[in-house]
Amino acid sequence: MHTGEQFTGTGTRITDGPSPHNAPTPDPWQGVDAEALALATHAQSARPVPGIEDMASYLEAQVSDTSHREVLGPLLDGQGPSGVVLHHGTVIAEWGGPARVEMAYSATKSVLSLTAGIAYDDGLLRLDEPVSRSVDLPQFADAHGRAVTWRHLLDQTSQWEGELWSKPTSVDAQSTREGTESPGGPPGEGWAYNDVRVNLAALALTVLLGRSLPDVLRTRVMDPIGASDTWSWHGYANSFADVDGTRVPVVSGGAHWGGGLWISALDLARIGQLVLGQGSWGGKRLLSRRWIEELWTPCRVKPNYGLSWWLNDDRTVWPAAPSTGRCARGNGGAHLLWVDPARDLVVSSRWGADPEKLLAEVSQAVRPS
Repeated sequence: MHTGEQFTGTGTRITDGPSPHNAPTPDPWQGVDAEALALATHAQSARPVPGIEDMASYLEAQVSDTSHREVLGPLLDGQGPSGVVLHHGTVIAEWGGPARVEMAYSATKSVLSLTAGIAYDDGLLRLDEPVSRSVDLPQFADAHGRAVTWRHLLDQTSQWEGELWSKPTSVDAQSTREGTESPGGPPGEGWAYNDVRVNLAALALTVLLGRSLPDVLRTRVMDPIGASDTWSWHGYANSFADVDGTRVPVVSGGAHWGGGLWISALDLARIGQLVLGQGSWGGKRLLSRRWIEELWTPCRVKPNYGLSWWLNDDRTVWPAAPSTGRCARGNGGAHLLWVDPARDLVVSSRWGADPEKLLAEVSQAVRPS
């Protein structure tokens, strides 16, 4: 297992272009306890998640489904902790190999919501409109399906039951851990963390946008924010959609059965900086401010969850971390993208254990702006 060295104070500014209203660039070290930050990130580099060097065995141990456990998508062996801390858009700490690509697990879901934002901004998607009005898919053809809206898909309250890519919704053991859903209940009245339903959202968005979601993300987000060309987004061997007679691959919203987003800590941090900037990058708007507000609007039946983003307002997601933070997280936080507008702070951590301790210590080292 390679953990790499820890560095503080690289000073690389990841955003280009003018500051909003031509304001001067803030000093990234103002309000930062550099010594405390170095200690926190060094400690995180020394807390590896065990067993990730054999991803097939690791995933087998992680998934608690009692049936349909077959992996359908590709896997990538983990290489140890890595991460980046941004303050005012500048790298003030990094550890491990921040440019090293790793599987993102369920942090993928939050990136999926950005592709929905592109459709929203393009006028293709209305959050509270039934999905069936804009896409023709059999999953939305019955009475329950016709009542499912885009919001239901993105905040995990669709309560849709069925099978997709050979996986029934009922086999996902995550649904029962903290879910509030009632079997057969109407959309919007219960919440459950269900990867089959997230994959249904990915299918619907692929059909709506008319091309693969990685293509959409690359042209509309990743290239404009200066991301590397090392990231990729995978689906399953059997996940394809017919779009105007063309067979288009459909990605997965996590790594439950393999696949998902593969991305470095630094590129993930760039996504965090885009969201922190309310959809603007270097003076250019990539996502509407309204969409970012929607991402962070609490779900009525699950207030610490927005549109596929976790909200720490009531400090139930990470009790030791500030209530001002929002995050994308996967595998219990082993993959974490933390965004704190109050501190103008982004933390991207990969394959590090005890991420809550990292968040608490980094947040203590960086004073609110």
